[in-house]
Amino acid sequence: MNELIERLTKEAGLDAAQAQKAVATIAAFVKEKFPMLGGAVDQIFSAGTKED
Repeated sequence: MNELIERLTKEAGLDAAQAQKAVATIAAFVKEKFPMLGGAVDQIFSAGTKED
């Protein structure tokens, strides 16, 4: 997920907080529209997450 956030900050001009919100919004949208993919979406978007 961190790689996606970095890309959003560089390519879309978002700050880190905005990029994180965008990723969370996209993940929630996909889970809402395709509930059978909920677990996969959680795994995809949690991969590479750095715990602070």
